[in-house]
Amino acid sequence: MSQVDNEQSKQDTGDHEGPLPFGDLVEEVSENGKKVRHRGVYLLPNLFTTGALFCGFYAIVSAMHGNFTQAAIAIFGSMLLDGMDGRVARMTNTQSAFGEQYDSLADMVSFGVAPALVVFSWVLHDLGRWGWAAAFIYTACAALRLARFNTQIGVVDKKYFMGLASPAAASIVGATVWVWSDSRPEGIWAAGVAVLTAFSGLLMVSNFRYTSFKGINFRGRVPFAFMLLVVLVFASLIIYQEQGVLAIAVIYGLSAPIIWVFRRAAGSSKSPKAPE
Repeated sequence: MSQVDNEQSKQDTGDHEGPLPFGDLVEEVSENGKKVRHRGVYLLPNLFTTGALFCGFYAIVSAMHGNFTQAAIAIFGSMLLDGMDGRVARMTNTQSAFGEQYDSLADMVSFGVAPALVVFSWVLHDLGRWGWAAAFIYTACAALRLARFNTQIGVVDKKYFMGLASPAAASIVGATVWVWSDSRPEGIWAAGVAVLTAFSGLLMVSNFRYTSFKGINFRGRVPFAFMLLVVLVFASLIIYQEQGVLAIAVIYGLSAPIIWVFRRAAGSSKSPKAPE
């Protein structure tokens, strides 16, 4: 093999020797109809993704040490950082295929594994195999949800999510732990937490359409009374932080199934009766 062929082989396989024994990333993108190779990764959006991943990892470690309040708050911290990395990437024009894959893997840890392990360490382990099953259903559904979402990018309407988004499902589980972190539900209450955990997971892989709020025009005008309502909501969250967050998470999680039921009922009532 000639020296030219050897260099080309190294470029194709990504075998780049550097000062450190770690592989360098070479990403091929299309610019102006041409394929261009870029080395390295964008720093700013991946910092937010790494922060979200750290919060998910911190939630797991905190739950292992019995600090369930900190674990629940860490899950919400991960949600905040996860919501910022994509927006920062679009604002700074630093989107990349690496960033998308890294964000998806971080979401799996923060919103798939962390909530399940936190709620399992909190109360589900008392239920034995049933607790194991509920936590696993949630984790597996989160993985399936993220895989389906990644394969449907650019296909589905961006105004809606097909199935409950993994951060929203994590907020239901995390807020539940946050509200009752100082107590230890037993008996039927522990079984209720298991059902809630599994049901949140199943909502992620459902075909219910959830609004993504991406179609809201934040630059438009709204009635003055609407801003008063926003003020009252924030005031309520100041007084009832954990309960308010749980209420918002549950209402959003149940919104799509309730709308689906009402539409089915309305469609059945309007359908013509069969001749006798």
